[in-house]
Amino acid sequence: MGTSEKAMEVARVMRQDPLVLEDGIYSLWIRTDLALYAKPGQFISIYLNDASRILPRPISICEVNRDAGTIRTVYRVAGKGTEELTHLMRDDKIRIMAPLGNGYPLQGGRTLLIGGGIGIPPMLELAKELSGIGRLDGVSHPALSVTSVLGYRNDRMFLKDEFENYGKVYIATDDGSYGTHGTVIDAIHEHMLTADVIYACGPKPMLRGVKEFAMKNQIRCYLSLEERMACGVGACLGCVCKSTKVDDHSKVKNKRVCTDGPVFEAQEVDL
Repeated sequence: MGTSEKAMEVARVMRQDPLVLEDGIYSLWIRTDLALYAKPGQFISIYLNDASRILPRPISICEVNRDAGTIRTVYRVAGKGTEELTHLMRDDKIRIMAPLGNGYPLQGGRTLLIGGGIGIPPMLELAKELSGIGRLDGVSHPALSVTSVLGYRNDRMFLKDEFENYGKVYIATDDGSYGTHGTVIDAIHEHMLTADVIYACGPKPMLRGVKEFAMKNQIRCYLSLEERMACGVGACLGCVCKSTKVDDHSKVKNKRVCTDGPVFEAQEVDL
């Protein structure tokens, strides 16, 4: 199997822990042979046991341990489907399709990682690989620096300590309880941060601000978009986003987030 291929597999649950109970955020580790091919920024589709919920739940990859053959996801309970996932226990079997999407391109120089809310988990594996630890492509020269700017609602800062293993971390909170009072863009301005390349994942208003900042400062920028998905493999066109160029598949200015993305160069998409 090549690194761009995907497959269906029955994976085994290794462990699951609540990270922030008040916000319904859980960390789930699964064992799967497909971990060998997973890249930062990709996602997996998890199929539920409830027959009334046919469609799988797409969840971003948070971490990969290729030696152990494990993938970590961190998700927030958003409905009955993700609530069902919270009941998974060690050694339970789940059907998955993975790895899906295109992931982040790994580039050197000074890198700035920007995550907001549940868009923070996908950035952790990226931070790890950019710092030179466990890189899939075998490149021995990591980025010159890895700086992360993470945006939270309040001081329940899940994964913050783990990001600090790979570089400097700055925090913004909506309520001002920790770090910069405001958005990730406010934190970037407060600390006068810059970079050669920006990677971002989070809510659309945040991505819009990141794109504006990157274009104004002529910084190459990659954005990971989130849309409601059905098939996850590009067939149904249920997760299209607006693009700046005509798509070869749909013949209109659309991109399929599940296959053309979820990662796009900032100038490719109209936010």
